[in-house]
Amino acid sequence: MLPGPLAGAGHGPSGGTHRGPGEAWRRRYAEPVDRCDECAFVYAGVSGTDLPRLLRELGARYAAALDEVPDLRRRPAERVWSALEYTCHVRDVLRVQGERLVLALTVEEPEFPPMGRDERAVADAYNEQESAVVLAELGAAADDLAARFRTLGRSELARTGIYPWPRPQARTLLWLGQHTIHEGEHHLLDIRRAARSQTTGAA
Repeated sequence: MLPGPLAGAGHGPSGGTHRGPGEAWRRRYAEPVDRCDECAFVYAGVSGTDLPRLLRELGARYAAALDEVPDLRRRPAERVWSALEYTCHVRDVLRVQGERLVLALTVEEPEFPPMGRDERAVADAYNEQESAVVLAELGAAADDLAARFRTLGRSELARTGIYPWPRPQARTLLWLGQHTIHEGEHHLLDIRRAARSQTTGAA
């Protein structure tokens, strides 16, 4: 069985298998998906003008978080990703969101294909990648997406696409940006948990 997020953290932009606790997960992410109680992220707290700055900060924040993890490849539990795997996932989220943004700016309400989160982790051997390379790629993807959002005005941020998670629904580009920041924030929490599990033995 593939490792996945910590119990209760079953969220992400892919339409693949999420390792949340079944029905409880579905209740947690019932519409309108505007906050996350687990990491205390509130989507409305991020404006369109905030997005470029918050995206640019992700590279340095992930580098600092990984510095606190003794073994980046160690999985806290059988079905929980390692710190390195979470970082690879966030890098790929940033890349996919950039592709979705471009598509929504050129096509009227396109349907975004799922990113295939779990499949990518296996096909790209996330836990075998080099952390320095992954961090550089994450930073570059974050900077690229920040630059794209910086050019968008109110009308562009209001453009929509059919987002595949948690069920197919029209989402604005503003929501896409907010959700991307949530991905970054939430998986930093996951990485801090991984660090604690190695330094204190806490789950």
